[in-house]
Amino acid sequence: MRARVIKIGNSQGLRIPKPILEQTGITDDVEIEVDKNQIIIRPVRNVRQGWDAAFKDMGKKGDDKLLINDTISNSWDENEWQW
Repeated sequence: MRARVIKIGNSQGLRIPKPILEQTGITDDVEIEVDKNQIIIRPVRNVRQGWDAAFKDMGKKGDDKLLINDTISNSWDENEWQW
């Protein structure tokens, strides 16, 4: 598909057809990068996307145990500390 670069104020831009936006999942913000004289446009993804499912899967597999025992106490904590 070809597109024409158009003037938008003091800048220039491209009109991206709706089917391409739908196919790529672009709805709002995008990341733009240049790689070897090519412009790459991709949708901004939530950095924590998929974490809920991953944590549920960890729980099912028993991989959600503490790595460090943070329940260690000492006599000062038990006798001297007042809440």
